[in-house]
Amino acid sequence: MKVFIIGVSGAVGGLLARELRDRGDEVSGLVRREEQRADLAARGVDARVGDLASMKAEAMASLFKGMDAVVYTAGSNGGARDVTVAIDGEGVVTALDAASLAGVPRFALVSVLPEAGRGENLSADEEFYFAVKKLVDVTVSMSDLDWLILRPSMLVDDPANGTVALGPAQPHDEIPREDVAATLAELLHETRISRQILELNQGATPIAQAVRAAAPRAFGGGF
Repeated sequence: MKVFIIGVSGAVGGLLARELRDRGDEVSGLVRREEQRADLAARGVDARVGDLASMKAEAMASLFKGMDAVVYTAGSNGGARDVTVAIDGEGVVTALDAASLAGVPRFALVSVLPEAGRGENLSADEEFYFAVKKLVDVTVSMSDLDWLILRPSMLVDDPANGTVALGPAQPHDEIPREDVAATLAELLHETRISRQILELNQGATPIAQAVRAAAPRAFGGGF
C-alpha cells in the first residue's frame, strides 16, 4: 500500500509511518521544513516540503498521485483560532478535495471524541476547536471517497498496550499514541471498514481482533 500522511512529522503521524513501513508499505508525507524532510528520508519516508495552511488543492493533488490512501493526522490541539481554522478545518477540506482530484480512493482522518474535555472549564478557543472538529467530521462523512474517521480518546505517551476498545461509541479516557498508530495502520489494511466513524479507547482486545470485530459482517440466507 502507498500511503500519504499529512502530519507525518507529528507524534501520531510519525508512529503511523513506522507502523506502515514495518508492514512493507510505502510512506510519503508533508512537512514544513527541509530538515524534517531529510530526517524522515533517513527513516524511509519520502517527505515533501510545503505549507499546509496555504497550499491549494491542485498543488496538494500533485503530491497524492498514485497513492492508495491519504491519512490526515495533523492538528492544532485547540490553540489560537486562526491556527485551528487553518489546520483542523480548511486543511482537512483541502486534503479531501486534493484526494478526490488525484483519484485517491481512501481518506482517513484522525479526529477527537466529541465529549473530550466535557465537564472541564474549557476556554473559548478550546470550545471553538471542538466545534471545528465536529463540522469537519460532517464534511468528511459527506464525501464520495472511501472515508474513515477515527476518534481516539485523550492521547498519552505511555508505552503501547497492544490492546484497545474500538467501536461506534466509546467512553472518554486515555490511550497511548502508539496504540492509536497501530490501530490506524490495521484499519487502513482492513478493506471491509469503509465510510465509518470509529471511536478508540484503551481496552482489553488485541488491536487486530478489535479491527476485525469493527468490520461489517456479510449476512446470507433468508427467513
